[in-house]
Amino acid sequence: MSLEAALIAFVAAATLVTIAPGLDTAMVLRTAAVEGPRQAATAGFGIICGCLAWGASVALGLGMLLAASQLAYDALKWAGCAYLVWLGLKLLVKPRSRFELATPSARGNWWARGFLNNLLNPKAGVFYVSFLPQFVPARVAAGPFMLLLAAIHGVLGAIWFVLLISATTPLKRWLQRQAVVRWIDRVTGAVFVGFGVRLALDRR
Repeated sequence: MSLEAALIAFVAAATLVTIAPGLDTAMVLRTAAVEGPRQAATAGFGIICGCLAWGASVALGLGMLLAASQLAYDALKWAGCAYLVWLGLKLLVKPRSRFELATPSARGNWWARGFLNNLLNPKAGVFYVSFLPQFVPARVAAGPFMLLLAAIHGVLGAIWFVLLISATTPLKRWLQRQAVVRWIDRVTGAVFVGFGVRLALDRR
């Protein structure tokens, strides 16, 4: 496979992976609806940073360790499960009743939430291990090229998050209603708990 063909194939496959409904999309949509576009962009940036961290770890060999070591996989899996269930239960038990303007510290928290949302998901690491090497052409340095692929995936994610946030903004007034905000929090909380439980039950 030539370099150009590898890049084209990766962009096509990564686009499908990016737009497939998942936990990252749920987090950005919920944040855009309840917290506002700036906080959603901050959470999306955190998610992208998580993708880049996984890409770097795969290039450095940590991803291979997760694929080969049951202990390492299980340790990160249970940390991810605990985080997702904790975040989901918070939304279920104490959903917001109104829209609140975030402070600068809250914006920082949204970056951390997006980052941890991605970083504490061991399936993301295993996915990168199994996905990225398939698009490395012959006679190309694997590590730097996989970092490039992870960066491309991050750009695709940024474009997707911008589209999601833009689609949510016109509905801002409706989404700021008390009943709507509480409903979004509870539904998203249930999604997070569901992902956490599914991850806990997942077997390699």
